[in-house]
Amino acid sequence: MNTQTIEININIKRIEDLRIKLNGRAYTLTPVNEVSNEKQADDPTLLNEYTQRLIAQLKQENRQRTSETYHYALKSFRGFLPEGDIAISDIDAPLMCQYEKYLKDKGLVSNTTSFYMRVLRTIYNKAVACGITPDKKPFTEVYTGIGKTVKRAIPLDAIQRISSLRGLSAQEIWTRDMFLFSFYTRGMSFVDMAYLTPQNIKNGVLTYRRRKTKQEITMRWEPQMQEIVDRYPPTNSRYLLPIIRRNKNNDRRQYTEAQRVVNAVLKQIGKKAEIEEPLTMYVARHSWASIAQAMNVPINVISQGMGHTTEKTTLIYLKSLLNKGLDKANANIIDAVIHPREDD
Repeated sequence: MNTQTIEININIKRIEDLRIKLNGRAYTLTPVNEVSNEKQADDPTLLNEYTQRLIAQLKQENRQRTSETYHYALKSFRGFLPEGDIAISDIDAPLMCQYEKYLKDKGLVSNTTSFYMRVLRTIYNKAVACGITPDKKPFTEVYTGIGKTVKRAIPLDAIQRISSLRGLSAQEIWTRDMFLFSFYTRGMSFVDMAYLTPQNIKNGVLTYRRRKTKQEITMRWEPQMQEIVDRYPPTNSRYLLPIIRRNKNNDRRQYTEAQRVVNAVLKQIGKKAEIEEPLTMYVARHSWASIAQAMNVPINVISQGMGHTTEKTTLIYLKSLLNKGLDKANANIIDAVIHPREDD
């Protein structure tokens, strides 16, 4: 029993000592922990209702990213449920095993299924703490760990095939442009791409600060980068690329939705380019590193395929780079994609 609960129960005892009467009838107040136990027995609180309350609270606390993880985990789980919702007290181990199988049948990898399970477990544990349900330990038989992510890279000829694909839809062309822009900019992350503005380019140099690590990155602005930007004339957005397309107060929502679309369409492009590995935006980042090393870029310029255990180690390497040499290497890599040699 926590301190707050003890204080509440002390106050209840004081009230009971005063023998409060209302309308001529005496009332006995029940300690908080007993109220919780009574509630557990028959509370029919639905998962959707409870989770939406948590999401609203997180938004009030400006914890936008966490609220989004709750939203997407709930959306996935409701897609699995026959009725689209369930009483929290009905969640048990057999049900979660069925949900895990449902996710795997959809082709999701273990780290992704574990992500959904961990978020749902957090929501469930909060409900247990509130006395909404007794703890049935529904997550004991499903995977909730975090496996080491296998970093994927594709070779130069695969990047060339993506670049030269023809007969693509407008959405596929846009998606390919975003992928290639990331590759051309040394594997810039999608979120950093989304928030680029024209002010990031001055005197032929692109400078931006990574949103994740606050590391400042500079590079020469190459013609191939400008070609992609030129294909998408400015609209009513203050940003450079057509990811966040409207000046509204929902930039993050626009970015996350665009990211979802890009990663889905990249799978289609990968199949058309006959690439076996699942294509994602991260593949652009990892591939640039691998191809750079294959072209004899020094190890102090970039680590093997960005293969460090933590990104911090990689950033230590990047900080020591001479931009002149790196810009030359980047120009050579882009030129190899645009003008492949016959013997490549």
